Amino acid sequence: MRRRHLLTLAAVGAVSAGCGPDDAPRSKGAPAAGPASGGSGGPRFPDGFAWGASTSAYQIEGAAAEDGRGPSVWDTFSHQPGRVRGGDTGDVAVDHYHRMYEDLDLMKDLGLKSYRFSISWSRVLPDGRGALNAKGLDFYHRLVDGLLARNITPVATLFHWDTPQALQDKGGWEQRDCAQWFADYAQQMFYSLGDKVSTWLTLNEPKTVVSLGYTTGTHAPGKRDRRVANVVGHHLLLGHGLAVRAFRGTNRKGQIGAALNLSPVYPADASAAAAEQATAVDGEENRRWLDPVLLGRYPADWLAAQPANAPVRKAIHDGDPAVIGERSDLLAVQYYNPIRVTAQGGRASPHVTTQATWQEVYPDGLYDLLTRLKRDYGDLPLTVTENGMPSPNDVQDDDRIAFLRDHIAAAQRAIAAGVRLQGFHVWSLLDNFEWAEGYSQQWGLIRVDRSTMDRRRKASAEWYRGVIARNGLPA
Repeated sequence: MRRRHLLTLAAVGAVSAGCGPDDAPRSKGAPAAGPASGGSGGPRFPDGFAWGASTSAYQIEGAAAEDGRGPSVWDTFSHQPGRVRGGDTGDVAVDHYHRMYEDLDLMKDLGLKSYRFSISWSRVLPDGRGALNAKGLDFYHRLVDGLLARNITPVATLFHWDTPQALQDKGGWEQRDCAQWFADYAQQMFYSLGDKVSTWLTLNEPKTVVSLGYTTGTHAPGKRDRRVANVVGHHLLLGHGLAVRAFRGTNRKGQIGAALNLSPVYPADASAAAAEQATAVDGEENRRWLDPVLLGRYPADWLAAQPANAPVRKAIHDGDPAVIGERSDLLAVQYYNPIRVTAQGGRASPHVTTQATWQEVYPDGLYDLLTRLKRDYGDLPLTVTENGMPSPNDVQDDDRIAFLRDHIAAAQRAIAAGVRLQGFHVWSLLDNFEWAEGYSQQWGLIRVDRSTMDRRRKASAEWYRGVIARNGLPA
């Protein structure tokens, strides 16, 4: 989002904290229906719209040491005292590895058209490289076959933060070689599953790996070095580009792209100083990832902000931007919250937050994000691969229904504005292991009893099933 556009938004009042009726204080966890509420229903979504739900391997599979699976950085990290709330781990998670067919039937019952999952790199390649683990690969064959048998399109993510520990021991993403190790693994998956899987996502949220895994240390591998983090960010993007090239080399049919978590950035007021600060934040939060992947170059202002002796400058070799910018077929968009920046560079949070205190609820931000992507990056097919919220309410999660209703309505408005949005996936299908928060937050449409692993549909699941059935929001 360029400075001129930020100033325009501020001028029309779209970015100010505001003091109208929609800005009145509200209770935490109860998002209000604003302009994007879609209360009267409105037009249906396009035919073939991919209504779905998302999960990731470490968060749901369990069976951490079964059938030849090797450890990942999250196995190591979660077993270190004090790293995860309550000492929780993903050793069992929600036992999806053993309850896959039960979960597949839940997906069918919801009417899902699409299911986005991730492949555990260390389940199929215990050492990260070399010969495939037949039992691990068989699990994903059975999962994909089960999806297709139920008329659900599989969307496979290759990397959802769980770097094999064997590769981490060699330096992991700090090493340039890791980008090629990732591409080699990706190629093996394309050849193994590519006759069944037609939509591939390379990386899930590289920004989160950089910010939480290598800057604050609150995620695996738990490092705290911003200079190293930026190198990791470049190598992740390089791995994306090499994987896309590997996909092209297999001649498999289908589409491939990255899954990026993006936040529309607004100045907190109409001042030029706030707009300037917001432009810088947008460079770090969004353009630093979007420009290399979609334009084949890093933003000039982001590069200029890196110190002359920053290791990332040496990490970017001639030709790297072209590799990273290898043509994508789609962009997977993950939206949870906006960012509002003050004239001093601080953050303003005028809207209600959820149980995840970092998540500020602003459905119009999804509309702004989707239309901005079309405006700045062209008519690329988009799919929302994560949107959702945690709810402290057991199965009567009306707060989640309100949240999803408002964000789906915002997506609908974006389609009406010409955005090529092809799908919407709720995060998450199941209550699961929520990284550093352990099992303290429930993000799922399906409740999972921690003692019995019994599954139970929440009110939001029933509501979402109705949305899918009518291909649109209820009146």
